[in-house]
Amino acid sequence: MHQVTARQIDPASDAAIAASVTPAPIEEIGAKLGIPAADLYRYGPYKAKLSLDYISGLEDRPQGKLILVTAISPTPAGEGKTTTTIGLGDALARIGRKAAICLREPSLGPVFGAKGGATGGGHAQIIPMQDINLHFTGDLHAISAAHNLLAALIDNHIYWGNGLDLDTRRISWRRVVDLNDRALRQVVVGLGGAANGFPREDGFDITVASEVMAIFCLSRTLSELEERLSRMVIGQTRAKALVEAGALKGIGAMVALLRDAFQPNLVQTMGHTPAFVHGGPFANIAHGCNSVIATRSALALADYVVTEAGFGADLGAEKFLDIKCRQAGLAPSAAVVVATIRALKMHGGVPLKGLSAENAEAVTAGAANLVRHVENLRKFGLPVVVALNRFTADTPAEIEAVRTALAPLGVAVHVCSHWADGAAGAEDLAREVVALADAPSAFQPLYGDEMPLKGKIETIAREIYRAGEVVFSAEVSKKLDELQTSGFGTLPVCMAKTQYSFSANPALRGAPTGHALPVREVRLSAGAGFVVALTGDVLTMPGLPSVPAAEGMFVTADGVIGGLS
Repeated sequence: MHQVTARQIDPASDAAIAASVTPAPIEEIGAKLGIPAADLYRYGPYKAKLSLDYISGLEDRPQGKLILVTAISPTPAGEGKTTTTIGLGDALARIGRKAAICLREPSLGPVFGAKGGATGGGHAQIIPMQDINLHFTGDLHAISAAHNLLAALIDNHIYWGNGLDLDTRRISWRRVVDLNDRALRQVVVGLGGAANGFPREDGFDITVASEVMAIFCLSRTLSELEERLSRMVIGQTRAKALVEAGALKGIGAMVALLRDAFQPNLVQTMGHTPAFVHGGPFANIAHGCNSVIATRSALALADYVVTEAGFGADLGAEKFLDIKCRQAGLAPSAAVVVATIRALKMHGGVPLKGLSAENAEAVTAGAANLVRHVENLRKFGLPVVVALNRFTADTPAEIEAVRTALAPLGVAVHVCSHWADGAAGAEDLAREVVALADAPSAFQPLYGDEMPLKGKIETIAREIYRAGEVVFSAEVSKKLDELQTSGFGTLPVCMAKTQYSFSANPALRGAPTGHALPVREVRLSAGAGFVVALTGDVLTMPGLPSVPAAEGMFVTADGVIGGLS
């Protein structure tokens, strides 16, 4: 029998550091942005949602400056993109700017899997961190429920006569769960006899890969949310005609499930800077940005809004700029690329166990990855600054190697210590960001709407990934041609690719060139307004690692959750 032992929170852990700060009442945080208390719907004393009536009155207000925080290609050594986003927001407030932060909501998959949490670290965290990392205000559960309601309606429609003549071999609407569960990637449903429906192959994606999540994050109003949901393609008839979700007449019920979740969440940093945390699509398999409604609300309420896009700049930033900004009419003013000396060493060929030793040569080699991301962001017309998230073992020679690598581009490198020092550790970065954001910006997407779908994929592969060729299977080429001729050719492309490399090979670190990018499948997300191109072995349902973060989590005798980071 399992014996419950008395366990204590590590005093050096992120959880203990976050608990050392008493959050301000959420009404005080809202007041910093001029939000009336009556328009905050409280979820306890430190969390609230903004009323949709209040948000609708913000449309005509002047917009603040939008700053994008992105990063180099991720490594097991860590980069600290969320931590830097929070530290920068706090630093902007510290130097007297009216600032707000926009982040995605953590998914339970990586919280219990490899990451253990996604609310920043050290003295640059959003709080209450335990609530945000777990159920928060229930938004992701609502998205899962709405998605799976549609899945249930599909099978129910088939059971009761299949009036739409759906081809059960061509149903594209899978089920979702907000956990990493590889056993659910491919399943058979409807087993057990006639009372349980018709057996067919099915599968699960993680909730953050759901098209409902994408639509939730790209819609500005409930009416737009409903219209987009109705346009989702759920499968084909036996005559191969596309069938939209609206044909099942359950969209109103889906919107009912999503209504409260659609209101943006307001919380705070440890420095009491307002933070909007809303929506959570992954950046390797979805578009990787927080909700449009939260971003636009923040821009109407603050002078400077700091937001992040998931994973490296080749994924989250590219999708933020080519999908979210295109659809939402946003124009960012500056970009911050986050790196660490440790991660640059890994890109330079040093194994994880050897990162503690000084190695300026490896930093120089690995800085090619950082330089590539900076060059790519400049293709969008954005001014760029590098934030070097400092570790105590970093040496002056290694830091100088980064500055030397960026010098030919004329890009500033700011060494930041916000993890240890909070807002004070990112003041210089904040001043640089203000100077860049206040200057004229020449932002433009990487490609135009009129470019064919295949050309968009090839442009991203060539300009961002630096691939030598894109390999389309005959089936993929046929599907792209069908989408093009069916009127979907003007949509942007959402690339599903490993986050660990510019290539489709996660083991190929650094800045590879000339590689082949295999596109193995394309999926239409008609409601979200993009076409997904799946490359390499990227999966829409991740698995758990050999030692999941869940194994280290516990609840103390007085109800405090430990093991989150």
